[in-house]
Amino acid sequence: MFRVTVRGSFGPLDERARTAVEAAAGPAYTPEGTFTHDATMAAFTFRCQIAAADGDGEAEAELAALEALAAHGHPHRVLKVAVTDLREVKIRRR
Repeated sequence: MFRVTVRGSFGPLDERARTAVEAAAGPAYTPEGTFTHDATMAAFTFRCQIAAADGDGEAEAELAALEALAAHGHPHRVLKVAVTDLREVKIRRR
């Protein structure tokens, strides 16, 4: 499982697009992706969870997350992408 965080900026959004972004808002990582944004809806963070198959790496996860972002259909510009491979996260128990 990968968690991908995309930071970017929106292009001009009409009222319908603003409503759609609000509907997809939330801090959780989901397969469809969720948005958090500033008050003006200029800057955003898109969080997406991507299932990992054997042999998948960060490049495949990044591409899948960018495809999920594009599926929302809002004009945007990507500024930064961060990928976390949850298979490599070590949990320290007390």
